[in-house]
Amino acid sequence: MNTKDIEQLIELLEKSSISEIEVSKWGKKIRVSRQGGNVVVQNSGGVLAPSQPATPAQAPAEAADDESSLQGVAIKSPMVGTFYRSPSPEVDPFIKVGDHVKKGDTLCIIEAMKIMNEVEAEVSGVILDIQIENAQPVEYGQTLFLIEP
Repeated sequence: MNTKDIEQLIELLEKSSISEIEVSKWGKKIRVSRQGGNVVVQNSGGVLAPSQPATPAQAPAEAADDESSLQGVAIKSPMVGTFYRSPSPEVDPFIKVGDHVKKGDTLCIIEAMKIMNEVEAEVSGVILDIQIENAQPVEYGQTLFLIEP
């Protein structure tokens, strides 16, 4: 892949609502993704070129999230997929805000490539916040829950 190919991938990412593109060509892998307001280009050897720093409008919103009144352990998505609060639409959610959970309890399911993956509590505590709506797409590393240990 040459620089022009990578620039085209960046333009495609900018013009769409997707957050990541990965292309393999002649045994080389290039990944273009949005991370914290930046577009990052990676190959199998590491980061090639950051692009597009966060705009001033984005930075204060991110800072406001960090200073949220809710404090707790963030449970993050281990993968890209679709977030589900219950195993099926007819069943109650695994957890609700205010529920007490133990380490290892199932909190939700993330569907990735038609495979249902359970996300378990990393700590015991009380659910402070559920940050994703049911059946919404999630990104790798996106905060799903806040738990007060």
